[in-house]
Amino acid sequence: MKIQFYSLGEISNERLDFAVICTYYKDKWVFVRHKDRSTWEIPGGHREENEDINITASRELFEETGARKYKIEPVCDYSVTMEDRTTFGRLFYAEVTEIGHIPDSEIGELRFSDTMPDNLTYADIQPHLYAKVLQYLEEEKGDCNVQEKLV
Repeated sequence: MKIQFYSLGEISNERLDFAVICTYYKDKWVFVRHKDRSTWEIPGGHREENEDINITASRELFEETGARKYKIEPVCDYSVTMEDRTTFGRLFYAEVTEIGHIPDSEIGELRFSDTMPDNLTYADIQPHLYAKVLQYLEEEKGDCNVQEKLV
């Protein structure tokens, strides 16, 4: 498996299949558990046909976490290559200030944590995306407390 990162806009919207949103709420990272799984993941999902990937991110953030008030920003685009297949996505960072009821969906539970859980659904991919957001927060946003968010 190979994961690559790209500058925003380097990959056309039509090629972006996924939106992954590293979400921060009340000094904790937010992870979700699908109703049919026992593992955790960063909120996110598939882009619907003809949907702008930025709209996908906001929709998925609400559907998976119940986020009502938030600031969301794109971090970068990425690709994942497994064998001969490459898929593309956009990585986002969201700071949520209000969470309401989770819509009736595939999400069974939310987890608020200082660190990424060990039992991840996409253990080969999501730690790299999480690390990229931490790097973004430290470099682009000047968040000096980013390392504290890891511990």
